[in-house]
Amino acid sequence: MSIAAIVMNLVLSSLLLAALVFGWRLERRLKALKDSHDSFARAVADLDTAAARAEQGLADLRAATDEAAETLSDRIEAAKALSARLERSVSASSTPTLQTEARPTEVARERERIEPVRAEPAATPRSRARVDDDLFEPDADGARFRAILGGRR
Repeated sequence: MSIAAIVMNLVLSSLLLAALVFGWRLERRLKALKDSHDSFARAVADLDTAAARAEQGLADLRAATDEAAETLSDRIEAAKALSARLERSVSASSTPTLQTEARPTEVARERERIEPVRAEPAATPRSRARVDDDLFEPDADGARFRAILGGRR
């Protein structure tokens, strides 16, 4: 072999080695690009799912708002009707306000007669057994706790 052939083989092998290095680097970059593309596709899919949930939430919110508006308008109409009824009742009242100011004792008697008698609240039924009373409510003199060694009052 001649020197020119050896030099040409060395140059060719170095160029081949450089091409291999560049190919390897390019393959790594393409793989990173593909991975980022896949993660971007997943992010877009997640965003699409979130947008669909947001749309559903907005539709539910609109329905709830419409229902609340309808209920509120019904209540407002009922309140207006009751207000008009109360106003008619007050205007039809036979007791003039000037007379009530002039006779405070009669007004007090009238109020006593009109106001309902308030009953004392009924005792609530027991919600626990008598056994619980023995376990959780201490005796008046604390004898039970003195009988237990180290018991506290």
